[in-house]
Amino acid sequence: MSTDLAPGANLAALRKQRGWSQELLARKAKVSVSQLSKVEIGDRTLTPAVAAAAGKAMGMTAAEVMGKTDVERGGKQPLNELRSAMRDYDLPGRQEVVEEELHAALSAAGQYRDDVEVKSLLAMLPKLLRDATAHAHRANTVASWTALSDVYSSVYWLAARHRWMDMAELAVTRQRWAVEQKRNPLGAALAARDRAGTYLNGGDYENGLVIVDRAIASAQRKLSGQERAFAVGVLNLRGMTLAGRLEDKKEGKREAERHIASARRAAEEFGEDWNRHHMIFGPQNTATHVLATRLDLGKPREALTVVEDIDAILAGLPPTRIAPTRINMARAQLDVGDRDGALENLSRAWDVAPQMARIHPMGREVFRVVTSLHRRSNPELLRLSKVSGIPL
Repeated sequence: MSTDLAPGANLAALRKQRGWSQELLARKAKVSVSQLSKVEIGDRTLTPAVAAAAGKAMGMTAAEVMGKTDVERGGKQPLNELRSAMRDYDLPGRQEVVEEELHAALSAAGQYRDDVEVKSLLAMLPKLLRDATAHAHRANTVASWTALSDVYSSVYWLAARHRWMDMAELAVTRQRWAVEQKRNPLGAALAARDRAGTYLNGGDYENGLVIVDRAIASAQRKLSGQERAFAVGVLNLRGMTLAGRLEDKKEGKREAERHIASARRAAEEFGEDWNRHHMIFGPQNTATHVLATRLDLGKPREALTVVEDIDAILAGLPPTRIAPTRINMARAQLDVGDRDGALENLSRAWDVAPQMARIHPMGREVFRVVTSLHRRSNPELLRLSKVSGIPL
């Protein structure tokens, strides 16, 4: 079910729908009643780990607790067309596909993804997927199947941002199928990274780590040079995020530090971050992921220390990385009592990626808590309320 509620408010609504008391949910989810109460009234953010625990207690995924986001007006038809194109994965059309035009469309889709232009990306994906499918079946080359895999990766990205987990899981299945048509170790590693993302959004962090570790071992055997470093690095970024959200924080810290160390070693191969297949790896993106991981481990001050030179870290990265990093900084600042800093970073996140305001669950949650803590509206809160559609 889609919702316009921020995650903490959505959790409260889900609990009440079941007729559960806060005490009952807290006991089943193994969190304190005080923490749950603060989350529900908006004095504390709902963390991914608590969302996963509450979801497990209620028989739901973490993504469902965070709340699905519906498409904007005019988006239902292209969404239905996209689902239809995904069903026809082995039924290539007879349309003529000009390879140069296909590559141009792939580049445009990647740019929309990097810039978080959600509406534009959804509008073009159905035709792009059908064209890439037809081209892959006809050409039957590594490059053509890689191109199709890249389209499915963008479908996964779009679905995961909205918490449409049925579509996300189908997309990664199709993505893996595409890269398996011709030997493609790098494509397989990137597909595994996206597959692990479905475990991340579902709250199954342990099995997500299994996927990551297995893919890292394969990439280390089958790739070499910077391609190996890129694949291993991207997978380690996913691994540290999964580890940071483990229920057992001692185990989470151990696993996170292992992936952080491995990612930093791989990043030494790059002077600046690479953007390949619209996945980014290098020293800068590693730092943004360490911030998020330290925060998920309950170490907000350590998290903020990682990004003390935040402008240099974010320089050159696309909005799809800048905005979530600013949101994570805002979340960390809330945890250390800096509500003004949190408001500033949330504002900067939504200014660089306005369409993320509506679909990013933690951004919406941070705004809800910032609003609650400020107790009264101010011009910036009013502006962000209009941008996000969240009433004060």
